[in-house]
Amino acid sequence: MRICIVTGAYYNPHETMVNYHIANLFGGNVVVLAPYQIQDDPFGLPHHFWAPGTESGSSAKAALADKIKGMALHRTARVPFGESRRGIQNFLRTQKVDAVLVEFGNVAVRVTPAISEMGIPLFSYFRGADASMHLRQPFRASAYRRMMPHLRGIFAVSQFLLDNLGARGVSHENSLVVPSGVNTSLFVPDRKTPESFLAVGRFVEKKRPDITVEAFCNAARTHSAARLELIGDGPMLEACKAIAARLGMADRVIFHGSKPHDFVRERMARTEVFLQHSVTGRDGNTEGLPIAIQEAMSCGSVVISTLHAGIPEAVTEGETGFLVAEGDAEGFSQRILRTLVAKDILPPMYDRAREIACQRFDNRKLIKVVEDRIRELSK
Repeated sequence: MRICIVTGAYYNPHETMVNYHIANLFGGNVVVLAPYQIQDDPFGLPHHFWAPGTESGSSAKAALADKIKGMALHRTARVPFGESRRGIQNFLRTQKVDAVLVEFGNVAVRVTPAISEMGIPLFSYFRGADASMHLRQPFRASAYRRMMPHLRGIFAVSQFLLDNLGARGVSHENSLVVPSGVNTSLFVPDRKTPESFLAVGRFVEKKRPDITVEAFCNAARTHSAARLELIGDGPMLEACKAIAARLGMADRVIFHGSKPHDFVRERMARTEVFLQHSVTGRDGNTEGLPIAIQEAMSCGSVVISTLHAGIPEAVTEGETGFLVAEGDAEGFSQRILRTLVAKDILPPMYDRAREIACQRFDNRKLIKVVEDRIRELSK
């Protein structure tokens, strides 16, 4: 099959699994459609960009009319009309596309009207904010409900996201949970460094890195060999550095900043315990099922995280890690302390985490699940 992948911006280096789909889905027989480009195309694939806000050319009056029409018909003002719509359809027709996969539900509501009228089988993938934070936007749930009859099926990285959509009346009879996954042949365990801890991700509210740092400092104060490394950048970085300094642990909490994936993989392979204190942000933003947790499990690391979104679908309490309530800093600290004082519990958990990752999160297996589903529902 020849498939078109639609995404919100191309090429986005942070969208790891979207880029994996672009490079590998149906053996790379892929074309790409997006509203705009943010980095050079590393894949050399056929692609087309439509410019949002210019759907009706230079006429402001025509553009306003299209926005009103989009709101009335589809509950979104960002549906391409006019030349932009014809450009999308001409691209798909010229490329002889057999099916379209739209990464992120919020992007799907924009392109579904143009693509569905061509009769091309259309699918959408929900990954996190599109099935959580975006549902707080006026008309978003209504837009999703209007979109569903035009799709052949939907995917989501966790059951949590499907349930979140369903609670707002958004469902599809052909729904399937397929985690983003990880290349388990690359993310492999190495010799574990004793009392090593790692956190990876943006320093943003949804991941509460401040709780992670403070909980570690409180738990590891009397364990002089314990070290926490954090990889990532973001608006909460300086505040987290200040916490480590205030608690007298600046020499044992290492902030690496943003690093390449190879650096992350090497650190994960040698880390005993992976920390991620995910919460629902004040804006409603949630995780889907964090890729970093799947990577850590593939590396045989014990995960300490939260009862949040799809995380309990991956981490089993006492078997592959430990989970606490969102915002429970004391409970998080106690779980960290437990791994420091009861070290004999860790090796069996390393092995079980790796086993589950290979069974359930190998992206080479998961991409075939997506391909088979698209083939089946496109007939």
